[in-house]
Amino acid sequence: MNIARIASLVHKWLALLIGIQIVFWVVSGLFFTLYPIEQIRSEHLIRPAEPRHIETGSLDFSGLRNSAGAAPVKLTIENRPYGQVVLAEFADGDPVLYDAATLQPISPISRERAVEIARGHIALDSEPTAVERITEHVPEYHGLLPAWRVRFAEHGMAVYVADNTGAVTGRRSDLWRIYDTLWALHIMDWENHEDFNHPLIVIVAWLTLFSVIAGIALIPYRFRWFKNSKAA
Repeated sequence: MNIARIASLVHKWLALLIGIQIVFWVVSGLFFTLYPIEQIRSEHLIRPAEPRHIETGSLDFSGLRNSAGAAPVKLTIENRPYGQVVLAEFADGDPVLYDAATLQPISPISRERAVEIARGHIALDSEPTAVERITEHVPEYHGLLPAWRVRFAEHGMAVYVADNTGAVTGRRSDLWRIYDTLWALHIMDWENHEDFNHPLIVIVAWLTLFSVIAGIALIPYRFRWFKNSKAA
């Protein structure tokens, strides 16, 4: 069996075996080039934050404790649309959000406050269509739990607000979901959409390389650069 026939067999059968995945790679790669990642992340819809002065001179956190009586290991003072807050992080247990003026805990935040945070974060005109508290990860969200999911009709937007910190931990639009689906096909991780160097994709990548090399080896025969050789 000559080189041309071997290369033809390798190229043909590998193309049949992995052809669909190659199409997925090309289509998804093309999509990735069409949209800036900032648009995928809906960063263009984030409402600009208004500058606010943070007052710290009169604050005394020496007696701040969580429900277990533990002192915080880190304090962060922030200005939120609903007022100045203190985010306390502890060596053990979940972080707690406090009102800076009264040092009364705000978290876990209420449904109404989650809606207020989501509407203040994203520049959309419509009212939320659904508000849900989730305690388990869902395919489109693997952030902090528990969290509130505030859905809007525009762009199919879902804003995730962490229950303990009141921070926006995720924005998911219809465009993001298309991107995520294509990303899963691209890296061949159809469950978690995160692992891009697992054995299956490595094997398929090697097979694709062999198919390409075999196709390149066929070029001289297909163009009959070797007059005495016959392409398979």
